[in-house]
Amino acid sequence: MNEEEIKTEDIIPEEEDVVEFVYNADGEEDLKATLKKVRKDLKEAKNKEGEYLTALQRERADFINYKKDEAERLKGVRSYAEENFILDLLPALDSYDMAFSNREAWEKVDKNWRIGVEYIHQQILKVLADYNVSQMTTKVGDTFDPNLHQSMETIETDDKEKEHTIAVIVQSGYKLGDPSSPSGQARIIRPAGVKVFAIK
Repeated sequence: MNEEEIKTEDIIPEEEDVVEFVYNADGEEDLKATLKKVRKDLKEAKNKEGEYLTALQRERADFINYKKDEAERLKGVRSYAEENFILDLLPALDSYDMAFSNREAWEKVDKNWRIGVEYIHQQILKVLADYNVSQMTTKVGDTFDPNLHQSMETIETDDKEKEHTIAVIVQSGYKLGDPSSPSGQARIIRPAGVKVFAIK
């Protein structure tokens, strides 16, 4: 050990949070050396503080990103579940459409019973509307559009003007979303099933 420099750790045991003084060979405190040591310790403490702060900020940002990702994932799961629920409900609506399409037979059904069934049908449509699902407007005579319609059969015709137009609507189409909403988009969840005229 150098006799010219005696450190306090040689005199008293090292304790945390105790400022260590540097002494010269005469046993007096060396203020320059002590100040130099305090500055060095302060610089190290600031560096550690910066590392801890950076790590904390990184952890906080990771947590915020995790929360956003989790919210998006849950939104996707919910959307998937809702869409499956809707798709499972559509065959029931198809059954209503078939029952209502035969107007003559439907009118023969007891009036009270008919009103009750029509009310249930309206309730199902209301549930779909609450999920932002609506029936697509498809009419006989519309031009066939593969983005909106699914051809289930072709019907031969000699009339050139009827070619590629809808002859019969077999199954209603449904869309999800509202074109008047801020996103302005509606997505087809089931195209309308149609029969299409084709030239012989």
